[in-house]
Amino acid sequence: MSEDKKTKAESSNKPNNSDSNAAKAVAASVYGDKKKEKGAFKKGRFKKNARKERQKDEFEQRILDIARVTRVMAGGKRMNFRATVGIGDRKGGVGVGVGKGSDVTIAVNKAVNRAKKEIVKVPLVNETIPHAITHKLGAAKIMLKPGSKGRGVISGGVVRTIMDLAGIPNITTKTLGTNNKLNNARCAVDALDHLKKVDVKEKKEDNKKNEEKNEVKSQDKDKNQDKSKNTEDNKSSK
Repeated sequence: MSEDKKTKAESSNKPNNSDSNAAKAVAASVYGDKKKEKGAFKKGRFKKNARKERQKDEFEQRILDIARVTRVMAGGKRMNFRATVGIGDRKGGVGVGVGKGSDVTIAVNKAVNRAKKEIVKVPLVNETIPHAITHKLGAAKIMLKPGSKGRGVISGGVVRTIMDLAGIPNITTKTLGTNNKLNNARCAVDALDHLKKVDVKEKKEDNKKNEEKNEVKSQDKDKNQDKSKNTEDNKSSK
């Protein structure tokens, strides 16, 4: 009896190879398929979504102004929010949008969508605008002047944020009209839209002409100085 018990205990302690193989096969079928699905997800499905997110996040957003507005209805006053948002890619593209909604987030989303439809491209020459301009839109009046390298953005208020979003590193601005943020933002964007595009080749040719003129002037000055010295020497010899 004791030998029979020993043989039974040994048989119970030994693992069953068929059961272990079946368990391994089930685990491989379950977890192996999941890993493959994850890999396929990474390769195919998520790449398109990532590209869309990158395209959406190209523009930087700045909230310029948030105002609470009321509309008088038959039952009383209805409260809404008006958001003014500026967007830009810091590469010459900038836009301003206005949106209204019962919540601030709704108003901001509407303003961003409208600003994306009204983007303006700014012509940049030597890290600044090509020429000075004074622009008037409604009650707002803004003056823009090109700045030399290293001078920075000399501006304030809403106009400064728009210049930063447009990616203009050197510029001087002055608001001459109203202090309304919405009007000043629209006027600044409209002024940038009215800038004339200057080709770099034409500017180089103009610089060459100016250098030649300066050389001719310096030569004429040297000749005049030599003549004056000769006349003084002749007088002294007499």
